[in-house]
Amino acid sequence: MIILIQCKDKVGLVAAISGLMAKENINIVSMREYVDTGANRFFARLVSEQTIDPTILLNNLRSVLPEDALIDINPEPEKKIIVLITKEYHCLSDILVRNHFKTVGAQVQCVIGNHNVLQDICERFDVPFFFVSHENKSREKFESELLAVIKKYSCDYLVLAKFMRILSAQFVELFPMQIINIHHSFLPAFAGAHPYKQAYQRGVKIIGATAHFVTNNLDEGPIIEQQIIPVDHTYTTHDMIKAGKEIEKAVLAKALKMLFEDRVFVYNNKTIVFE
Repeated sequence: MIILIQCKDKVGLVAAISGLMAKENINIVSMREYVDTGANRFFARLVSEQTIDPTILLNNLRSVLPEDALIDINPEPEKKIIVLITKEYHCLSDILVRNHFKTVGAQVQCVIGNHNVLQDICERFDVPFFFVSHENKSREKFESELLAVIKKYSCDYLVLAKFMRILSAQFVELFPMQIINIHHSFLPAFAGAHPYKQAYQRGVKIIGATAHFVTNNLDEGPIIEQQIIPVDHTYTTHDMIKAGKEIEKAVLAKALKMLFEDRVFVYNNKTIVFE
């Protein structure tokens, strides 16, 4: 079993949880916990052998945890995702290869593109592709067409794999903490268009990428994963773009792995990630 707990902190929580598990003769395989002292918030992720009905365990845990406790036992083991893309192939191709070899940790239900230049690679991997153009349409019309496709599938997360359209607040609100974006810079630096050109012109010594949840505040959602790599004065804009694509793939892959393994907690605008 995987057990996820988030609640108000108080003395004795770890003892209460482990004591209850021992009382029920449940062996804990691993337990990670963290306390945000500023927010007075407790987070825990347990992996245990399953020797009890999860519903019974849920009720028993509620009896020893604070009233506000959020408890999730045995989240869906294999998540379902829909990937949204534009023209860049590197993040999509990485997901498709991992999906083909069943190492992505989720099932790719379909790919939706506002351009059709990557339809061929989706067809090669036998993944349904839907072309939903944004051209000559209002944002409302475009997003309604996106939703029409999304609603055809069961979906846990929407993955923006270099999807270069800004989604409206109304759309984002339909998928709270379910939309993941890969941002082409080490946020908050160089947000907006042409980040690598900005980085080159500024003469930076590192470049990076950020995977984060999408919220109504553009590029300011809770950060899941960030990585950086060193660069120097010999790097051209092209060199930075090439290196940036590699780190974008790595960061998105790491963030998705953490999500699909239920290792990410969100509280306010921050994440707790138990790697």
